[in-house]
Amino acid sequence: MDVNAVVVLMDNLWVAMGAILVFFMIGGFILLEAGSTRMKNAGHIAGKTIFTAGIGTIVFWAVGYGFIYGEGNAFIGLSNFFYGDYSAADGGLTPAVDFSFQVMFALVSLTIAFGGFAERAKLSIYIIFAVLFSAVIYPIVAHWIWGGGWLAEHGKQDFAGSTVVHLTGAMAALAATMILKPRIGKYNKDGSSNNLLGHNQVFTALGVLILWVGWFGFNGASTFGVSDGFLGFVLLNTQLAAGAGAIAAMFTVWAVTGKADIPTTLNGALAGLVAITASCGFVEPWAAVVIGLIGGIMVVFSMKLFDRLKIDDPIAALSVHGTVGVWGTLSNGLFAVPALSTEIEWGQAGLFYGGGFDQLGVQALGVVASGAFAFIVSFIILKALDMIIGLRVSEEEEIMGLDISEHGSYGYPEQMQEKHANLTTAATTEK
Repeated sequence: MDVNAVVVLMDNLWVAMGAILVFFMIGGFILLEAGSTRMKNAGHIAGKTIFTAGIGTIVFWAVGYGFIYGEGNAFIGLSNFFYGDYSAADGGLTPAVDFSFQVMFALVSLTIAFGGFAERAKLSIYIIFAVLFSAVIYPIVAHWIWGGGWLAEHGKQDFAGSTVVHLTGAMAALAATMILKPRIGKYNKDGSSNNLLGHNQVFTALGVLILWVGWFGFNGASTFGVSDGFLGFVLLNTQLAAGAGAIAAMFTVWAVTGKADIPTTLNGALAGLVAITASCGFVEPWAAVVIGLIGGIMVVFSMKLFDRLKIDDPIAALSVHGTVGVWGTLSNGLFAVPALSTEIEWGQAGLFYGGGFDQLGVQALGVVASGAFAFIVSFIILKALDMIIGLRVSEEEEIMGLDISEHGSYGYPEQMQEKHANLTTAATTEK
């Protein structure tokens, strides 16, 4: 086997491994979301995440990939539907390896979107929205930026998806959260907020760790090769930003509240990862630290802002993926270096490297256009569904929990049955 053949083999192997790492992030989201919510909904959260990943996969195979990468126009691709290219590598990635990597990004964005549905949406809504998000919302935004669409023509920089994956999912989550309204008991009549604590911080922490590890595939395999070793630079920036985000969030919430809140610290690590996702292949390590630090600080105040606006966001998807996704996208316009942008004809250098405001303007345009599209289309779809079949379970079903009301069994059957038995005994004694 000659050297070129070995390089092609290693490139394909690395991206295939990256696809596996990104898919493993779904497990991280299961633990993060289940741990951040109440025990009575844990089984529902785990199960719906798995089967909606299945739905997203089939829909992406049928039409999503074609809408992104098919031949079409500046708005949408119009070929490569029901993808089935089994050809071998020809000096690069095999088409099937590329497809396998791309579908995982769509599934992550879908999972982020469902954060806004947590603990109160009907199972049927998850199913319908999974189809429409995977077929229309995500593919169109991805085509604009990654598929040669109109934002790509302007030089929009998004190395691994702060806009395409995270902001798109967060805007769909925002639409859902606004229409569904807050969970029962979240806000009092006087406007004050109650902290509906998640049932397992260890699950949440393990979920964040799995996501952190998966991000090495998310960002690192977005190099689409190993031959030049650039993946090491991307991994370095990813690790630095995540660490900086966790540190910044912990010290910020500690200073503000007097307590080093664990869930906020964990969200800080995710904020650092989201922030660096757009710029991991464009900026120097010192800038990655700054980007992560700012992301970690922003997530703390963003969570408080959404709470004051009475937007109930159980897993902080809007702050981690939305607010910080915007910052991560804009950071390219400040910190992108010429050698990793202008010289490879992927946009322009950032403001701090002599590029002026050109790239910052393109990044801002991408944020506004992509975010507005994802929010508006999601809102229209969900509002229509709300009028036709209703988005939210009944008050009784929400109180008993979606495990039992939607699936007929609890994720923690022993604990929940014991709880109900104790309540029944107490009621009998009172009589």
